[in-house]
Amino acid sequence: MDMQRPDESTLSAWLDGELDDTTRQAVAAWLQAHPEEAARVRLWAADRDALRARFDPVLDEPLPEALRRTVQEGGRRRGPAALAAAPRHPLALAAAVAGLLLTGALVGALLARQFPSPRELASASRGNWPQRAAVAHAVYVPEVRHPVEVNVAEGTPEVQQAQEEHLARWLTKRLDMPVRLFDLRSEGFALVGGRLLPDAQGPSAQLMYQNSGGQRVTVYLRKPESGTQTAFRYQQEGELGMFYWAEEGYGCALVGKLPRERLLALAEAAYKQVEASITPPPVTKPSS
Repeated sequence: MDMQRPDESTLSAWLDGELDDTTRQAVAAWLQAHPEEAARVRLWAADRDALRARFDPVLDEPLPEALRRTVQEGGRRRGPAALAAAPRHPLALAAAVAGLLLTGALVGALLARQFPSPRELASASRGNWPQRAAVAHAVYVPEVRHPVEVNVAEGTPEVQQAQEEHLARWLTKRLDMPVRLFDLRSEGFALVGGRLLPDAQGPSAQLMYQNSGGQRVTVYLRKPESGTQTAFRYQQEGELGMFYWAEEGYGCALVGKLPRERLLALAEAAYKQVEASITPPPVTKPSS
């Protein structure tokens, strides 16, 4: 079954297993033929799972005593006692009603937050590209066979160099900004490769680095919106830390599950290469 681009509602239904077999297979085939969209849907799933992991424990928390008492007594209070306890002034009554409505709205919002739709996730992520960097890191770092689209760590030195040049040209063209393959070997991390990713306003990219102990860090690159100015900052997303910055025409976030001082050294190495307008030479590995 051939199909045009599925809308976000169809992609959401596919992700949640709500489509019939024929449509589900057609969407799966379309995503296989469009890896950028498939990556975007995988990020939706990662966002959803991260939110569930964070907020599901709230369902097991006891209700606040005041709310529990209000619910329990709401159906039982009758007669003079109930009238005596009720607010007599119109403003007091309005305030009580507003308080109950607000409580209900907060509870409803919290419960709705358990299962956000992909469309809501996509909307919420706009303007929060450091979080996108963290999600992309969490999605691809555990991959063993396919951590990157373009692998520069295999083959002869000549093959590796050719792959590095191809990766830099490809990402530069797709992101419409100069993409540098940072040289982080002085900090013990060698380039594994990179991939193209979706962002809220267009494509982004991820470069992956690995040290001799198998630890990985990623560099998330994007072209920020016009006028974006972000100083060099640190942010924590669960167990992941990141340093990120944006300048006119260039946004970068270095992400990893490392102590802050180690991430800082890596981020500064990359930052200095950008600031000095250095395009590092291809990171050629010695033949084994």
